Amino acid sequence: MPSRRSALTLLAGGSAALALGAAPAAHAHASRPFGRHGSPSRRLDAGTLYVDAHGRGDHTTVQAAVDAATGPGRTLVIAPGTYRETVDIPADRTGLTLIGASDDPHDTVIVYGNANGTPLPDGSGTHGTSGSATVTARPAGLTAYALTFANDWLRAEHPDYTGTQAVAIKVQGDRSAFHACRFLGHQDTLYADSAALTDFARQYYRDCYVEGDVDFVFGRATAVLDRCHFHTLTRSDLAAPPYGFVFAPSTAGANPHGYLVLRSRVTGTAPDGYFKLARPWVPSSDLTAHPMLTVRECRLGAGIDADEPYGTMSAGFPWQQQRFAEYRNTGPGARVTVPANRPRLSASEARLHTPAAWLGDWRPYR
Repeated sequence: MPSRRSALTLLAGGSAALALGAAPAAHAHASRPFGRHGSPSRRLDAGTLYVDAHGRGDHTTVQAAVDAATGPGRTLVIAPGTYRETVDIPADRTGLTLIGASDDPHDTVIVYGNANGTPLPDGSGTHGTSGSATVTARPAGLTAYALTFANDWLRAEHPDYTGTQAVAIKVQGDRSAFHACRFLGHQDTLYADSAALTDFARQYYRDCYVEGDVDFVFGRATAVLDRCHFHTLTRSDLAAPPYGFVFAPSTAGANPHGYLVLRSRVTGTAPDGYFKLARPWVPSSDLTAHPMLTVRECRLGAGIDADEPYGTMSAGFPWQQQRFAEYRNTGPGARVTVPANRPRLSASEARLHTPAAWLGDWRPYR
């Protein structure tokens, strides 16, 4: 189990503690980087920059701090507040760490409201799905603690839009880790991806909360989602199920590992059986994709359709031909009513579906 020490205490204790991937306590307040009158109360190390929207740190926006954080291994400590901006973290910010100063992810929110169909400022087109992301995280070795990443674009306010994907964060880098973070949106909330088809980007999400309605965890990353909470939102624009899908992996065919979801739970506001657990995404840019998803030792709420938990996104790529599997799940959404629709691992097979198998020599957990 992770340490219950705060993220700031871990940082003050040295980078070795951070490398172990210890998560912060959800509401611990052991350390404060910002003094009573606004200036940082203490410097954690020379590589730390402080972000505060009220001017009490080194920078008032997250993007400005990212721009200033040149060189590997820098740390941004972000004061509580709402940062309404888009953030693009370049690939050369390797080893960057982002920390919410209060240790409660509800307190520090990075949010914007672009969608796929949102026009570009110069009128040359629309943002597209990737361009809609509030945060784009490109570097390897990125670590984030106790932050909320959100996209608050709403369909109801734009009924004329057909491109309703609205990404909260797109993560592309290998060895990216998120601890006690929240990801809020509707369609395509968490884009766990890689920079290229040939890149196998390993990612780890621990004690995180993700909400949405359609494909709200998607992409081609090799991702472990451990002890996370996935919450489905009811769509008011649909009269019949399915309202949406939780997972939509697009794993490259040559990649032996896609999404591994374990010791997690799925809840929701939709009526019983109104959501599918997953559907495979075979994008037009990679018709050789062979989506992979393992869900094990999770509690699936009644909103998941136990009879038909999987769907198909594109004709010619049915879910039955993909790498979907379950193991020892519980809850009403995990009932085996139609065995053919619940691909289950044997005990011996399950021993191959672990964080160690997915992440190899990178151990962000303990």
